Amino acid sequence: MKSSIKNKSRSGQAMVEYIIIVVVIAIAALVVFGLLGDTITKKTSGAVSALDPDLGSDAQAAADQSSADFIKNLDSDGTSN
Repeated sequence: MKSSIKNKSRSGQAMVEYIIIVVVIAIAALVVFGLLGDTITKKTSGAVSALDPDLGSDAQAAADQSSADFIKNLDSDGTSN
């Protein structure tokens, strides 16, 4: 009887450890994307402009504005000016 309770406890402990690892990886990914966000945007806009010049000009214009400036210019409903 005690061994079945002990196994369930260890199983729950393992699940919590996996959840903690997933959360730490998610936070690390958010930090990396936050730090490299402007660079990723510029690289993506360059690729879009190489594939489609019409969309590329819009993408380049959006990439020229930094993400901090974009956030500052958001309206209260979350739309951009």
